[in-house]
Amino acid sequence: MKTEELKGIPVSPGVTIGTAFIFHRQESFTIPYVKIKKSDIPTEIAHFEDAITRTRAEILGIRKNLSVQIGREHSDIFNAHLLILEDRTLIEDVIALIKTKTTTADHAFSLVVQRYFRAFSQINDEYLKERVDDIKDVSRRLLHNLHGDKKNQLENLSEKVVLIAHDLSPSDTATMDKEKVLAFVTEVGGPTSHTAILGRSLEIPAIVGMAGVTGRVKTGDPIIVDGTHGVLIINPDRKLIQEYEKQEERYSELTTELHKLKDLPAETTDGKKITLASNIEFDDEISSVLSHGSEGIGLYRTEYLYMNRQDLPTEEEQYRAYKNAAKKIAPHPFIIRTLDLGGDKFISSLDVPREMNPFLGWRAIRFCLTQVDVFKEQLRAVLRASTQKNLKLMYPMISNVHELRHANAILEECKLELKSKKQRFNPDLEIGAMIEIPSAAVTSDILAKEVDFFSIGSNDLIQYALAVDRVNEKIAYLYEPTHPAILRLIQQVIQNGHKQKIWIGCCGEMAADPAIAVLLVGLGVDELSISPFILPKAKKAIRSVSYEFAQEIAGEALKFETGKEVREFITAKMKRVCPDLIE
Repeated sequence: MKTEELKGIPVSPGVTIGTAFIFHRQESFTIPYVKIKKSDIPTEIAHFEDAITRTRAEILGIRKNLSVQIGREHSDIFNAHLLILEDRTLIEDVIALIKTKTTTADHAFSLVVQRYFRAFSQINDEYLKERVDDIKDVSRRLLHNLHGDKKNQLENLSEKVVLIAHDLSPSDTATMDKEKVLAFVTEVGGPTSHTAILGRSLEIPAIVGMAGVTGRVKTGDPIIVDGTHGVLIINPDRKLIQEYEKQEERYSELTTELHKLKDLPAETTDGKKITLASNIEFDDEISSVLSHGSEGIGLYRTEYLYMNRQDLPTEEEQYRAYKNAAKKIAPHPFIIRTLDLGGDKFISSLDVPREMNPFLGWRAIRFCLTQVDVFKEQLRAVLRASTQKNLKLMYPMISNVHELRHANAILEECKLELKSKKQRFNPDLEIGAMIEIPSAAVTSDILAKEVDFFSIGSNDLIQYALAVDRVNEKIAYLYEPTHPAILRLIQQVIQNGHKQKIWIGCCGEMAADPAIAVLLVGLGVDELSISPFILPKAKKAIRSVSYEFAQEIAGEALKFETGKEVREFITAKMKRVCPDLIE
């Protein structure tokens, strides 16, 4: 058999030698018409509503399990799925068709969702067009529950395989048997797609954007996946297999070496200490955070206490959740982000309008400052939980000093309310602002006077500064963490913060690259908050260099005119220091 080599976009490093498994998803949503008796209509409607309930429960379970497994924003994609299941117009349209056409729930549902597909596809907006995939994914799951189908083939893999697919939906990736999937390759996708993030988080090799691969590989073919360089080799000869076996062994040795660093500090060779923390949304994730050597929680997302429920969480419920989570991570710091509602996150118990540009709209701190009762309930809960002295608080999406002062004024009102009830709290609770918007970065000298720390939200800062939707595959190449504008904004924030003697953290995907992590250290960050699965690589990179070396890299990087030049420079520099870590 002829050896063939294909190239794609590398998104998760490592080497795997295995057997291909071609995954073809059933894409047909055409369900034949079946006439039912009028007397059976109530039963069919009940069957439909039961399928919705079961589908919703499945998705909630998947989202929580996935978040615990990988501890990242990857689970956020299911918020859109839950919203679809709560769409009263869709539900009522299906019920109306069951009645008027005296037909089965699955046929009625198929007619309605196909109408949705057509409507979304005709909209001249790329973001909304891409929501068709969300509707298809949740519709597929709902139809399976209506039919009582067995689990999909990815949940019942009989042996270890390399998964080859056109694309992997959120449900595919979340429910597949991860013990049996050694690596995966898809025809579509970019570096920031949910599939790419999953590969990195599960620490298995992954390649995306390999056009035509499903037509070039057959199930059972021996293949090699080089996720570091984006190379797929079909029918490799013995010499190639031996060569890649050595690479596989070296990567395994690196993983073992990284694990040994778990209990060591993230400290440069000349003694500069950096706090390496993690981002979470459920306290179930804390055991994973600690097992990877994290030194705290740099971002605790609180909106998940609010979502997909009929009522708002009470102050008491929030207080218990915050205090229990802070206790689990103690004595390490535990930073709570106040409610970041909006964008891609909505709660059904509040009448939040849908917007044309939700990421630029009524969300996060903007929402909280107009829904003061909701905000106060959360702030009182946080204050009460702050008797756990490791707890800190930060506000998201600050764009100007007025918002910051307004939020702090409401916090002071909450302190007075608690004092009047003789309820205890930490009067010295540290307050921070997230720097995610260019206006906040540019005015960080003003904002720094109002808070105890900054946390640079790199994902959104890059997205807003470069006007790039980071989940849009067509422009993913423009999402550039090393862009000179981004480095200058970050430098400005750090310098302004340190002038006011406040500490600076950075949370987001930016520090997932060990070379960029060292660059951020050189720019002066005091804390990095990243996925616990990526953290060991960042720790090794930091422990491999002196602070002076990191500062020199940062100084030189700021002189380049393009992000590509910056990336090539820092990669070359770090490759000399830790070649096993940098590709």
